[in-house]
Amino acid sequence: MSLVHQGVLRDAFAEVSRFRTELYACLTARGDALFELCDALLCTDGPVRTLVDLALAPEHRRGHGALYGGLDQGRIDVARLRRALASVSLPRAADGWIVLAADVSPWLRPDANTCPDRAFCHTYGRGGAKHQMIPGWPYSVVVALETGRTSWTAVLDAVRLDPGADVSAVTTVQLREVVERLVAAGQWKQGDPDVLVVLDAGYDAPRIAHLLGDLPVEVLGRLRSDRVMRRPTPTLKEYALSYPQGGRPPKHGGEFVFGDPGTWGTEQAVTVTCTRRYGKATAQAWDRLHPRLTRRAAWLDHEGSLPIIAGTVIRLAVEKLPSGGVNKPLWLWWSGTAATEADLDRCWQSFLRRFDIEHMFRLFKQTLGWTRPRLRSPEAADRWTWLVVAAYTQLRLARPLAADLRRPWEKPAEPNRLAPARARRGFRNLRAKTGSPAGAPKSSTPAPGRPLGSKNRRTATRHDVGRVLVIGEAYSRPAHHKVGTKPRRTG
Repeated sequence: MSLVHQGVLRDAFAEVSRFRTELYACLTARGDALFELCDALLCTDGPVRTLVDLALAPEHRRGHGALYGGLDQGRIDVARLRRALASVSLPRAADGWIVLAADVSPWLRPDANTCPDRAFCHTYGRGGAKHQMIPGWPYSVVVALETGRTSWTAVLDAVRLDPGADVSAVTTVQLREVVERLVAAGQWKQGDPDVLVVLDAGYDAPRIAHLLGDLPVEVLGRLRSDRVMRRPTPTLKEYALSYPQGGRPPKHGGEFVFGDPGTWGTEQAVTVTCTRRYGKATAQAWDRLHPRLTRRAAWLDHEGSLPIIAGTVIRLAVEKLPSGGVNKPLWLWWSGTAATEADLDRCWQSFLRRFDIEHMFRLFKQTLGWTRPRLRSPEAADRWTWLVVAAYTQLRLARPLAADLRRPWEKPAEPNRLAPARARRGFRNLRAKTGSPAGAPKSSTPAPGRPLGSKNRRTATRHDVGRVLVIGEAYSRPAHHKVGTKPRRTG
């Protein structure tokens, strides 16, 4: 083992120990129970099915009553934990760029009528009804992306969305706070490249770029293939040549229709890249295009004239898809202008890395059991979510230290290239070296509980699924729309 490799392992071990100590300091109430629950989540073999299984792990020295008591009555200093997440080492591109991605993932609770603050979450199903709206708790998560093919991300923030919340507005505030914490932690300094934020088609990328205009941030978002953009406002000389009869100068230029190649004109930059999975990838860029805003939806209460948010439209076309599906072109909007060929390649390659967040959500739900507990309180769900985020962060920091405890049918992994689920197998050995700041449990006599044969006569309150109409009023379902009933005929 080289001295350089020994130094990397020593630094990684010190960073894991510091984060574990800071995590314990963030647990301000029932900290011992919550910390041991997080350790049990990291050291349990196989996927997490129920919380009771975690109570049986050797790392959890308390009973299942303390486990549920910690989630129901514990407290976490979320602000301090967010600062701790922003202070650990973050992945960067080769030229020093920090690439952030935001997405929403639901914690579905369709049958939990006693759970408050549920909202309708958009999900994809199988068969003909692919788009479904199922009640649950949606969470907006912001992560830092790595370079190359990987399933690792660095989670920086998680926020539960209230019913009827504006996703773009919440994400804008969330991104602003994340960037400010990165600047305060020294992750970004004056003179460094701007932070690149990658968004999917469900976000209003031009609006978010306009609201984050005072920060060192560039926004890259996917657009629908039926969008129409406008060209820059013509100058007075161009207007006089086009309209010699005079009149009021227009505010917007000609149309750029995504579905009509005749309106595209000559692109400002073109790159062709040969890839292993997608074949030949061709990227085209058109400079200084903006959407034509109207006083509807998010811009209804905007004071003054509506802004012109100029950016670069990027069209990415690949030769083939790994799945064999139809390779439709991908449209992107970048808040920067005067894009070079290097900027063009960096944008579309960074957007492809956005799909790594899907691997993280799958690990959260299928391996770490994020959505497995049947918690009634949304506050308890928030505590469990932060414990899952803290556990995943420890796995990422301990990646150089994890041993490859592979199954007989698995292929050996390259050094420091373990998947999160395989890195989790060896964390129990690492935990024995780092130690645990949690105190030993005190012996106590269990409560007698409810007398045998008695019934619980305190019924829980039922809550409707939160829904807000366009006019701002809460939606209430009519009485005849209840399941199993039909409206009565009159007359």
